[in-house]
Amino acid sequence: MFRKSHVVMRCSTSHLVKRLAQPFSTRNLLCAARVMAPALFGFALSGVAHAQGTMDFSGAQTLMGTFKTFAIYAGAVICFGGLIFAGIRMMSGRFQDAIPGLFGALFGAGVLGWGAGWIDSLTGQSM
Repeated sequence: MFRKSHVVMRCSTSHLVKRLAQPFSTRNLLCAARVMAPALFGFALSGVAHAQGTMDFSGAQTLMGTFKTFAIYAGAVICFGGLIFAGIRMMSGRFQDAIPGLFGALFGAGVLGWGAGWIDSLTGQSM
């Protein structure tokens, strides 16, 4: 049994030596071509991508304007709803129950103020 594994090891070692002795065999060249093909394909397409003209982002700016309007309205509704919730709780004398409503109003104010500015910054220009 020991000799059998020794013979297998010897065959694989001799195979490796033969393979290293012939560095430019057809098998090695095909393997190298298979490895380099995706990079060469990417380089070929990058030249085409640089040849493209400018892109029209007017549709994207219109979409971002819609998102900005939604952020303004959603922030106003959240803020107003939180204030109503907190006001009803405070009028009934449960001031501790009004705290989540006040935080909701604060969150709505953040959406109203920062949301529109953040959406403006995504397009790179003020709308």
